[in-house]
Amino acid sequence: MHWQIGDARITRVRETDLNQFTAESYLRIQRRELDPYRAWLAPYLGPQDELLMSVHAFCIEVDGLRIVVDTCIGNDRRFGPGPFMEIFNGLHTGFLDDLGAAGFGRDAVDVVVCTHLHVDHVGWNTVEEDGEQVPTFRRARYLMAKADIAHWQADSGPLNPFAISVAPLLARGVVDAVDPEHRISESVRLWPSPGHTPGHVSVRIESRGEVALITGDMVHTPLQLAVPEWSSIADTDAAEAERSRRRLLREVGGGAALVLGTHFPGKTAGRVLREGSGWRFE
Repeated sequence: MHWQIGDARITRVRETDLNQFTAESYLRIQRRELDPYRAWLAPYLGPQDELLMSVHAFCIEVDGLRIVVDTCIGNDRRFGPGPFMEIFNGLHTGFLDDLGAAGFGRDAVDVVVCTHLHVDHVGWNTVEEDGEQVPTFRRARYLMAKADIAHWQADSGPLNPFAISVAPLLARGVVDAVDPEHRISESVRLWPSPGHTPGHVSVRIESRGEVALITGDMVHTPLQLAVPEWSSIADTDAAEAERSRRRLLREVGGGAALVLGTHFPGKTAGRVLREGSGWRFE
């Protein structure tokens, strides 16, 4: 799946799906509250109102760079217990081969952007070789927000994703700890969107007058664009996450930018358009 934004080519490479959570449990709402949005929300809801979510990377080619945004879960991982970890254990997919087929093989990537450091966004940062975790992308610099590094360094036990997928990169000196508005190139910069995690960032691409925004987990489902106050149970600061979504609506609402949902399945990208006094994703 590809999109063209001016000179920038954006490719989605899917790893797997996450359909374990209902809107009721994940957003702490009542099912009847979905009713006003069902007409356009149907592709993103299962039969029991499960939130249909995809885990994928976005690959950007622009300004002479190849950039991967978020590296998904990784194969054969063994993370700690709990509902937010066990669902990621033991995955085995051809994701790395699919990246290579898209032109983003292990030696072809210049920059890896981690929108945040949760398990399903950093897993392919590293691979195991000779019993240790080494950088998957051997030529790349890995960009991570300073605030997120500081936040997760405080909880880096042996089964924590930080210990598996981030700490080995810090030890090898291939991480750039950056500010939330860091510019990667003329066409690509980070866009601060804290709340899901303290240092969460999104990615803004602008070329030849066209704009795209990769959400990261500021948004898990298009429903949160229609109702920005509905924060997920995984947000560290629900009020801050809501403020980030409202800023997104101010800046790209009305179709001003292509919005690429980091967990949106199906067509994945669309515009946020007015619907009465609210919004819909189309």
